[in-house]
Amino acid sequence: MRQLLDPQLINGALGDPGLYVDLRDERRALLVDLGDLRRLPPRKLMRLTHVFVSHTHVDHFVGFDQLLRVLLGRKDRLVLWGGPGFADQVEHKLRAYTWNVIHRYEVPMTLEVNELALDGSARHASFCSHERFERRMLDRFAIEDGVLHADDSVRVRAAFVDHEMPCLAFAIEETTQIKVWRTRLDALGLPTGPWLTRAKQAIRAGAPDDTAIEIRWRDRDGEHLRTHSLGALRPAFEPVAGRRIGYVTDMRFTGDNLRALDALLADVDLLFIESVFLHEDVDHATRKNHLTARQSGEIAQRLRAKTVVPTHFSPRYEDRAADVIAEVADAAGSDVTVLDPLAAAPAS
Repeated sequence: MRQLLDPQLINGALGDPGLYVDLRDERRALLVDLGDLRRLPPRKLMRLTHVFVSHTHVDHFVGFDQLLRVLLGRKDRLVLWGGPGFADQVEHKLRAYTWNVIHRYEVPMTLEVNELALDGSARHASFCSHERFERRMLDRFAIEDGVLHADDSVRVRAAFVDHEMPCLAFAIEETTQIKVWRTRLDALGLPTGPWLTRAKQAIRAGAPDDTAIEIRWRDRDGEHLRTHSLGALRPAFEPVAGRRIGYVTDMRFTGDNLRALDALLADVDLLFIESVFLHEDVDHATRKNHLTARQSGEIAQRLRAKTVVPTHFSPRYEDRAADVIAEVADAAGSDVTVLDPLAAAPAS
């Protein structure tokens, strides 16, 4: 079955961190981290609805200005999430520019900026271009189970890990997917078409069997319209658990961090995880508050991840990337598939 979420590293394993997650057939996308975005064309940036920032070290946040420049005057809304102090940091970015003509843009833009606190609560700030991006703060609100965003197709959860500063790890989870059995559609004498989306939405929403589903199509015999109850159509559909994608970057190898990942990412299907240093340089990794490749593999095994993509390699291993990948694979064990981040083309 075709997967809904299509995740791609923006800059491969050696460039700035960033994961572009396209929602196939929905004309929208999510972005995790705001490093160098030059590889992403404007058409891909325009698809973004939500951006999730792990922390605001420069290699994870430098792309904010480029994103803003592309979207200004073209997109009306963007939602951003970050950790403690994130709204202040976005405001500082915006205040660095002069906005004396922005009110003339035909399409006003609002940045909905949310920051997650260490106690699990959150607060919201809104910045509108027609108000020269003056900040409007709203009251603090509660977050349940780390859920930052949820809709009919995808849910994003987060947990804090320690990088000598709070850093967010993310779980990006497809909602229940609905497999369509073409042979069963044929048996009902029904075509594929837009009506399948409406039926899937009704099934996900728990609609009753007597829900009416209109089915329209055109063929060589002309236009057709049928109405079936959802109950009569159910045999053609099979609910399938959605895929879970993990994103882990910039953390220390400590018991508290491991337990935080256990709660967020146990049994994850696809794990993107930093593997910054080889374990021969573990002392340096500890000083830098990063993981070694061996530690990343051990985490993958601990989480029972099905597939792992190691990323965020130190530039010192530009000629030894294969050694980093091999060390992750050796530590992860034979039950975990380790993908080569250098073999896949970056998002473009």
